[in-house]
Amino acid sequence: MILLTGATGSVGSALLRRLVADRQQVRCLVRDPRRLGSERVRVQIALGDLSNPASFRHALRGVDTVVHLAAAIRDQDDASIEELNGVATLRLLRAAERAGAKRFLFFSAIGATPYSQSRFFRAKALAEQAVRNSPLDAVIFAPSIIYTPGDHWLRLLDRLSWLPAVPVSGNGDALYQPIWADDAAAVTMAVLQGRGNGNRERIELAGPETLSHDQIIKTVLHSLGRRRRLLHVPLPIVRAGLRTVEATVGRASAFATWEEAELMEVPMTTSSGTADAERLGVTPKPMRAVLGPG
Repeated sequence: MILLTGATGSVGSALLRRLVADRQQVRCLVRDPRRLGSERVRVQIALGDLSNPASFRHALRGVDTVVHLAAAIRDQDDASIEELNGVATLRLLRAAERAGAKRFLFFSAIGATPYSQSRFFRAKALAEQAVRNSPLDAVIFAPSIIYTPGDHWLRLLDRLSWLPAVPVSGNGDALYQPIWADDAAAVTMAVLQGRGNGNRERIELAGPETLSHDQIIKTVLHSLGRRRRLLHVPLPIVRAGLRTVEATVGRASAFATWEEAELMEVPMTTSSGTADAERLGVTPKPMRAVLGPG
C-alpha cells in the first residue's frame, strides 16, 4: 500500500494517474476527496491534512511506502509555512516509522538550505535533513520550479498578461530549470518501480533549459500569443503591496503573497541538469514544447 500526500497537486495528480494505471494500491491523504476527480473511486481515502497529525495514524495503517508531495508556499489560517513543510514532515516521518512503513519518498527543492532567505526553503531543508537521518529507506527529490498547464502560477500570469505591462517582482534575473509536473511524476514512478539507486538517494529534477524569471514569463506570454513588456517592481514595493493585500482579503484569498514572490528571487539550478531524470529513463521536455505556441 502506498500513502500519497499532495495527491491533488500538479505532481501528485500526475503521479496518481500513473499509479492507478499500474494497478497499485494507493491511499490518498486529502481534506476534500472531490478534488481527486474521477480517481477518487479507484483509491482509498484518508481524510486529513498536514496540519492535523492525528489523521496520520489511520492514513498509515498497512502502508509500506509513503510518497510525501504535499507542501505549502504560503501561511494557512491554522498553520505556518514552517509547520506545514518542516514540522509536519517530521511528524509524518515519525508516524511512518511507528506504523512499520519501509520507504519514504520526499519532495524537497533545489536550493533548499537552512540559510536561505526564503522561509519555504529553510523549512524544506530542515525536513530534508530529518528524512535523510531516518531509519527508513529514504529517497529525496529536489526539483527546480515545477509547472503544468493550467496551474495556479500560470493562471496568474495569464490574468496579468491582460495588463498593458506584466509586473515582475525584483529584477527578474534569478535562474531556474523549469520541469513539467508530468516529467517529475514519471521520475517518481520510476523510483517506485525500483529503477533508482536505493536508500539515501537524492534526485535532482530539472528541465533541459536554464531560464531567468523574465524568460519564463516571456515563454508563457508566447504560449498565450500575447506580446507585453515587463515592468520590474522594486522588492520593497512588492513586499508592502502584497502584505497590504493579505491584510485586506486574508492569506487564503490573496492572489499572491510576499513569500510566494520571494521564491522567484532564489535561483533553483543544478549543474547536473537533466542527468538524474535521464538516468531513470525520463527525458524532460522544454517548457515551450509543453505549453505550445500561441
